[in-house]
Amino acid sequence: MIKPLLDGAVMMAYLACALFFLRFHRQSKDRLFALFALAFALMGLNNLLTVLVGPSLDEERRHYLYVVRLFAYLLILGAIWDKNRAGRSAG
Repeated sequence: MIKPLLDGAVMMAYLACALFFLRFHRQSKDRLFALFALAFALMGLNNLLTVLVGPSLDEERRHYLYVVRLFAYLLILGAIWDKNRAGRSAG
């Protein structure tokens, strides 16, 4: 009974982080913040999908939900790599 409440709180935290990074992107026009905002929005979406369709899926298909989270983590890593690569070529 408390698990959906906690999942909703975590989803709200992910979306708050996405809005936080989106605000920084609008101020600085830095692509890193836009990619971080997208990644946190994807993690919030993953949490929503896990709550809505996760219990109805069988064990063989439940792991597909984690592909969204994997993509979000890869997006964060790619954003950091892109930021570091851009810093070296400018210097």
